[in-house]
Amino acid sequence: MNSDQNQESIGYLVGGGLKENFIVRLSIPPEQVQEGAFVVIKSGNWQFYGLVTDIRLGATDPRFADEQSETRLKPDLAKLLHGQTLFTNLDVMPALMLETGPEFDDPGYQAWVEKTKDNAPSLLPVKTVPPHHAPVRLASPGDIAEIFGKPETPGNFVIGFTREQAHPVCINLDKFILRSSGIFGATGTGKSFLTRIILAGLIHYNRASVLVFDMHNEYGLDDTASDTGLPVVGLRTRFPSRVRVVGLGQGTQIRGYMPDFNLEIAMKDIQPEDIELLTRELNLKETTPTTLEALVNSFGKEGWFSAFREMKYEATIENDEGKKVPAPGSVAAWANEAGVNVNAAQSLHSKLNRLFNSKYILEKPAADSVSEIIKALEAGQHIVLSFGDFETDLDYLLVSNLLTRRIRDAWEKRTNQYRSTKKGEPRPLVIVLEEAHKLLNPIMASQTTFSAIAREMRKYYVTLLIVDQRPSQIYDEVMSQLGTRISGWLGDDDDIHAVLSGLASRDALRGMLARLQPKEEVLLLGWGVPMPLPIRSRRYDQQFWRDLLGRDNSDISDKRLIEELGF
Repeated sequence: MNSDQNQESIGYLVGGGLKENFIVRLSIPPEQVQEGAFVVIKSGNWQFYGLVTDIRLGATDPRFADEQSETRLKPDLAKLLHGQTLFTNLDVMPALMLETGPEFDDPGYQAWVEKTKDNAPSLLPVKTVPPHHAPVRLASPGDIAEIFGKPETPGNFVIGFTREQAHPVCINLDKFILRSSGIFGATGTGKSFLTRIILAGLIHYNRASVLVFDMHNEYGLDDTASDTGLPVVGLRTRFPSRVRVVGLGQGTQIRGYMPDFNLEIAMKDIQPEDIELLTRELNLKETTPTTLEALVNSFGKEGWFSAFREMKYEATIENDEGKKVPAPGSVAAWANEAGVNVNAAQSLHSKLNRLFNSKYILEKPAADSVSEIIKALEAGQHIVLSFGDFETDLDYLLVSNLLTRRIRDAWEKRTNQYRSTKKGEPRPLVIVLEEAHKLLNPIMASQTTFSAIAREMRKYYVTLLIVDQRPSQIYDEVMSQLGTRISGWLGDDDDIHAVLSGLASRDALRGMLARLQPKEEVLLLGWGVPMPLPIRSRRYDQQFWRDLLGRDNSDISDKRLIEELGF
């Protein structure tokens, strides 16, 4: 019998079923077990893995619970009476079962080993129930490793630890990047730090390229924590040869530092669909698509934006009859010629002034920086696009969607070539999107490139990592495509419902999610993890970097390693 199975029992099974939780009679003080505890039920050749979803006090007769026996009986007698009449039950949500075979000293052990050597038992959904009085114990490190993987296995990344016993819990990064994923939590719960941790793991593991739309300039370069005032190490600082920081607009600096290069948008790259995406932000009218179509018909897809920008808004001249008419080169003159409503054209021109005057949109940029970003990602580098002083929603919506559209086209083309020639397999790409509800809400989702990526781009090696505090505002169809969901505390019922949508046993998990600690506790959910589990997330600190980078620098002394890491 292995050491895991020799662990002390915390109780025994007394009821329940497949359509409801198992009921476990606790044999230790209730304060030693928390909601969300990972427990194991041993039954013959099988082990059942479950999650504690509720802890309930009970009594053989309500009178014993109502009366305070210790006030009228001697302490020893009161304790004995309580032990016989008062009890605590756990509600355990069954999650997985695994065939473990006979014990080592069982006569049938060798035959079972021989039978399964070429086809190792796999984890299964729970399809039966253990018998009454089956012993229950808290999960051991071996149990956690059996379910979530061993930390030393390539591709496994320790994201946190079990809350009761601090056993390491891994996510498999190979599986993580196969489908889009999400990190959620109310403001102040540490989403950015958790995102940094996962991005560091992805960059270190180096099986996918990462593009971060860094709206608030948090990820690339060193920062200072707003709540503690302590320094926060940037990803480029730790991976200087792998991470490139790109600043939006010529001359943009990020926290006083020059980026590796700057992103400038060529006017010819702006398409009508990019403008339609800004309908809410610019308060565009219903006539906008018609006006945009006319502009494209007049000047072409690559010339319409520049031509429209050069038009004068309300210029007039006098004709031969002394009447004022639209001057050549004015918006009104073009509208009359194109058969477009003059007021609609002038209104659109006026509202696009915010883009016409943008410093990062140029007629002829000094370099094709969009192509440079794509080439860097294809070559295995990682890009953090910092928006610098351009932190408005307008900048974020336009630039992120336009750049992602170009990336989508490039990856689709390369994937199709690979399928035809079997050469040059595309490198997987993870696009990190902050404030995701601004681009993926029900109104905007159908217009953005990101919605298409969430639905269908995994077959083209591209997935999303969305980071948001309001998951309820993200389109349901997008949420349903998220393979892994990592959620901190959420205070809004609609947000909790959105994170749990489409998951089995969501009612049991609802209270667990609502009762997470406001910081450092998260719930792992979804297709990307074997079973739901609340954990204490890793801290983004010196120890994290020593664990992550030290493994590849085992010949370096601790002192030298700390110096190299900048602590």
